Amino acid sequence: MPYLELQGLHRNFGPVKALNGIEVQLGQGEFLSLLGPSGCGKTTALRLVAGFDRPDAGRIVVDGKDVTSVAPSKRDMGMVFQAYSLFPNMTAAQNVEFGLKIRRRGREDRRKRVHDLLELVGLGHAVDRYPHQLSGGMQQRVALARALAIEPRVLLLDEPLSALDAKVRVQLREEIRRIQLELGITTLYVTHDQEEALAISDHVAVMYGGVIEQMGTPAEMYTAPSTPFVAEFIGTMNRLEATIRDGASGQVDFAGTTLQVDAARGRRAGERVLILVRPEALELEASTNGASSEQNMLSGEVIAQTFLGPVTRLKVSGGLIADMSTGRAAALPVGARVNARVPAEGAKLLSLPDDGPASPALDPDNP
Repeated sequence: MPYLELQGLHRNFGPVKALNGIEVQLGQGEFLSLLGPSGCGKTTALRLVAGFDRPDAGRIVVDGKDVTSVAPSKRDMGMVFQAYSLFPNMTAAQNVEFGLKIRRRGREDRRKRVHDLLELVGLGHAVDRYPHQLSGGMQQRVALARALAIEPRVLLLDEPLSALDAKVRVQLREEIRRIQLELGITTLYVTHDQEEALAISDHVAVMYGGVIEQMGTPAEMYTAPSTPFVAEFIGTMNRLEATIRDGASGQVDFAGTTLQVDAARGRRAGERVLILVRPEALELEASTNGASSEQNMLSGEVIAQTFLGPVTRLKVSGGLIADMSTGRAAALPVGARVNARVPAEGAKLLSLPDDGPASPALDPDNP
């Protein structure tokens, strides 16, 4: 039985549909990330679960109980915001203790709970420090401990790491996951950072335009995107718009070149499709005699290289992107002619409408 359910949630702000009937089922102790660009509805969904806003339609169910109309203070939700939102005139210990005082917990019980939680988040040495005496990462740890102090049924995190520098962000996301697993608390996490979502979640729901485009495990979202938008938003993807030439043999036509794609078998001739190939699956080799006559080879010229440490990303004319070891990439400098092999087995295929764009425009700031 699901522990947390969002059942057909709708929320409109005037003519804007912030949420358009989203459905989520999350088991007890599971970690779900709502992932998507700004304006996709993920924070609106979190606010509805917290009780800070009410849906126009739909229900929120926790442990079999409908809490849609329950006041925020009665829902037993722990909330961690993007801004640390600590009381500046209280020490770390006093901030964590605050919710326990409101609930009239005994002094000794409060003291022990505060001590245990600050130790859990690695701040046992900073109990008497005020927020201005703590780094950003330490303040967010205090905020996390404060949210956990009331022993919430569901932990809600609204982009809690976005204000931190890259190294601290990685460290703290790992701490959040460790603590979540240790406590076994059901968690709903909002982020626009795909790496963050894939690294710490049991499930990821990609949102766009107020709907959930796809929900699955991190591995499923990366290896088997079900819509063009998800394919573009999760990781980097080569997207080749093609037409089925022969569905029986799995042949497709891409820009005048016939490619063999196993996933095309059984498709009708003339169907528009999108071939999806991850950069690491695209094989590049130097071209010495122009275009290759080998099957599934596309020819082009290296137009840019991006050094990523052990891996270098090469951009090839025609819109192709390939990731390869930095040592091998040194042999294919900018301007080099190359052949790119499209894998027949590893390529994924999505159907496209007979007319119109392959996917909605993707602009993280203006979706």
